[in-house]
Amino acid sequence: SLVVLFGATAGAYGAKLGSDERELILLVWQVVDLQNKKVGTLHKSLVKADNLDLSDQCREVSGLTPEGLGKAEPLDRVLQQFSQLVSSDLKVLGRSSYTLCSDGQLLIRQVLHPETSKKNFLLSDCFYSFYDLRKEFHTCYPSSAAVKDQTIKTMADDLGLGTDEAEEDFGVWQVKTMVAIIFSMLSEGCNHIFTEPETVKHKYETGPCSKSETVDSETVIRARGLPWQSSDQDIARFFKGLNIAKGGVALCLNSQGRRNGEALVRFVNSEQRDLALERHKHHMGSRYIEVYKATGEEFLKIAGGTSNEVAQFLSKENQVIIRMRGLPFTATQEDVLGFLGPECPVTGGKEGLLFVKYPDGRPTGDAFVLFSCEEYAQNALKKHKEILGKRYIELFRSTAAEVQQVLNRYMSTPLIPTLPTPIIPVIPPPYTIATGSIRDCVRLRGLPYTAGIDDILEFMGDATGDIKPHGVHMVLNQQGRPSGDAFIQMKSADKAFMVAQKCHKKMMKDRYVEVFQCSGEEMNFVLMGGTLNRSGLSPPPCKLPCLSPPAYAAFQTAAVIPAEAAALYQPQALLPSTRTPQASAAAPPTVTYYPAQAAQLYMNYTAYYPSPPVSPTTVGYIAAPPGAVAAAATATHTPILPQPGALVRMQGLPYNTGMKEILSFFQGYQYAPDDYNGLIQLSDQARSVLQAPKEWVCL
Repeated sequence: SLVVLFGATAGAYGAKLGSDERELILLVWQVVDLQNKKVGTLHKSLVKADNLDLSDQCREVSGLTPEGLGKAEPLDRVLQQFSQLVSSDLKVLGRSSYTLCSDGQLLIRQVLHPETSKKNFLLSDCFYSFYDLRKEFHTCYPSSAAVKDQTIKTMADDLGLGTDEAEEDFGVWQVKTMVAIIFSMLSEGCNHIFTEPETVKHKYETGPCSKSETVDSETVIRARGLPWQSSDQDIARFFKGLNIAKGGVALCLNSQGRRNGEALVRFVNSEQRDLALERHKHHMGSRYIEVYKATGEEFLKIAGGTSNEVAQFLSKENQVIIRMRGLPFTATQEDVLGFLGPECPVTGGKEGLLFVKYPDGRPTGDAFVLFSCEEYAQNALKKHKEILGKRYIELFRSTAAEVQQVLNRYMSTPLIPTLPTPIIPVIPPPYTIATGSIRDCVRLRGLPYTAGIDDILEFMGDATGDIKPHGVHMVLNQQGRPSGDAFIQMKSADKAFMVAQKCHKKMMKDRYVEVFQCSGEEMNFVLMGGTLNRSGLSPPPCKLPCLSPPAYAAFQTAAVIPAEAAALYQPQALLPSTRTPQASAAAPPTVTYYPAQAAQLYMNYTAYYPSPPVSPTTVGYIAAPPGAVAAAATATHTPILPQPGALVRMQGLPYNTGMKEILSFFQGYQYAPDDYNGLIQLSDQARSVLQAPKEWVCL
């Protein structure tokens, strides 16, 4: 038997059903006995939605009103009545089992499953298997229109069924016509057999992914804006009704190994992926989630792994994975098992533990643990921030993809740490950023996130010839991704004005881009972390009072750093030198000169990193002018390092650590203030700060 099912929501209708998250307001169904070609009673039930504000399209098509829906039953009660009435009709027809049959996939996959998931009640098993009448019709009549172009009316017209939609109530006509189409398919000329129903997965299956796998790019999406604490099961719940591939949820991590609010999700086929894209800006809790297309290569980069140890660890299917962070470096498997206790037994004992290590075998303080059921995992999560040894341990839900990412990240860490960055990183001369109030720059706002330099140059058209060398600056967000903004330095204010007039609201790909004329000062404010809007300029963090250590006041004038100090940070030791032979010859190698403006600009704030290839990609030093060389030649300088080993590098500082905490940490290790007198040209205020009773001075 089939149960022909039709439904409608308070919002979009037809091909966009369910795309706007509106609730179900109507269910109509009828039982069909395929063997005896009989039908049961046709039932129509209104559903009381939480939000009775109907869209104009819904009012026009359905004829329903908020007043009428206000007297209806809620969805859970209607579904109970559905099960009872279907069972009663089957008994009358002498049947015992049935499968749903709907007009397309949207009602089941995009409406019923997501809504019941959000309202926290379970659908009966009958809603996890159904026939798509459009696909069955196309199979029976191969010469008919493509499945995506079919509707109930087009299928009826193809069969010459003379039904008048205006004569019946909304929903009743659709079900009666669907039943007539089914009987036509069962006729002697066709003898269609319903054999392969569509299925909806009951739960998401975890599993490993190998980098050698082939992943179809037409099956992958990127979800953005996820709560940081969301797990793979939460994401699977967001896409409830759609079939995610085994191990197909990969949570993305940032450079610190923490989740960045994005995930790559792989579906079983392109049809499921297309339905997932329709959930763009649907909500997870109070947050809306953006859904975009992604590629198989991106998915493998995040979820793929090559480690046999990881593959063996993840080979146990349907396990709940918990990540432990902050373990003592001396912690053993027995210590971890003892910490978790008997109330949350680990799957396989020691085999269910995976310690994350550096390539040389040193522990990182991270570990992953497998649990066989949700109850054990919940018991483990209750131990979040409990003490093991002398450290508190953080516990989080994790995924197979996160295991791969964390292992890949640590295993690719170089054994020899990179050299510390220079004390005062400055931009080489060819890449100086404009300042001043002359409005010779333009700001591009609303760029597609996929836009690159080539796209911007093509967008500018003939005006590209008026761009200063290396004058295109992409603005990145805190995660290092394009923010949709860019600044362009033009050769004159007139050129900037002409570009703003010509290109404002011009299309780039599928978006229009706003173009505004601005000054170099305004551009610098944004590039350094400030904001520029209708209310004016909001200064970047480096310009706010009291955010920079007092010692930075020393850099009010040009500073000359002696050769002994400069030798510690030779550019060749870090990145390829960009200094030209002429620049090298212009000044003796014994003095490195730092302009006052550059020192002030880059000492206080380094959160913004311009994107290559048009912005600085190397760190260099600016040659000193002759006057500075002469002054340095007559001055006596004290080396920055009085003796070998006096400079130390600190790693693992808490993010909220300030200068006072660092000075307190080094209590008892005193540097004489006189050691700094010759380091830089000091103002009286800065000298008083350095000569204050401190043990250390933080550079």
